Amino acid sequence: MPGSSQPVPLLDALRERSAALRDLNAPAQPSGAGSPREIDRRLLHAFRWLDEALSHLDVIRPVVAHRFSLDGVLTIATPRYDRGFVSCRRTSIAGFELIERIELYYRMTNDEPIRVEVQPGAAVALEDRLRAAQLDFHYRIEHDEKRQTRRGVFTVAQAVMAVVRFVADYERGIVSAMLRNVDRFEPVTLAFSPPEIAEPALEDLVRLMMGEANSFLKRAPLAGVGAASQATARSAPTSLSPSRYRAGAM
Repeated sequence: MPGSSQPVPLLDALRERSAALRDLNAPAQPSGAGSPREIDRRLLHAFRWLDEALSHLDVIRPVVAHRFSLDGVLTIATPRYDRGFVSCRRTSIAGFELIERIELYYRMTNDEPIRVEVQPGAAVALEDRLRAAQLDFHYRIEHDEKRQTRRGVFTVAQAVMAVVRFVADYERGIVSAMLRNVDRFEPVTLAFSPPEIAEPALEDLVRLMMGEANSFLKRAPLAGVGAASQATARSAPTSLSPSRYRAGAM
């Protein structure tokens, strides 16, 4: 009939009613820089920015100007960036799907493995240190001509697995950044205010990854041992060697 309005599609009508009820039932949230939606927006931008940056690094494969040392054992100097990827995980808060964390994994390598000789009695302690640094290795025992144990030998691959993890604490309005094996064989956790999660900080992060500058580490204070840090530690995977690398999926 001329002039009659077209019926609203069922899905559109359901969408409108659902959105109205969600907004009605959701608790009031601040609209400033620390609001959940603003934190989510900044993390989404960071995810997309880092994803593109890694795609370029995968092609360029630059040399990384870092020295990764296990004191008295070995040093992996100026490895080459090999490959990496970034992922994000979402969670539901007050009816909204928000980014819970962003995880950036990458690998740096040198060609020749490192040979480390130890007394057999010291092998267990060294194995623990290598595992803590997320280094791949093979261990064997060498014998002399009389078949007596002579030494233990570790063959260690020069492959450093690194991770950068941004974890949002929507209740406190902060973003924790945990770095492991980025510039050293140990973790560092920083507590960022949401406005700091922007391109200048992301650029500094990539420069830190490449060993060009450490400005990223000066952008935020070290995270404390409060609830946010403990939650980050509980949610963090114990291994930095995801199956995606081991399966050669990249």
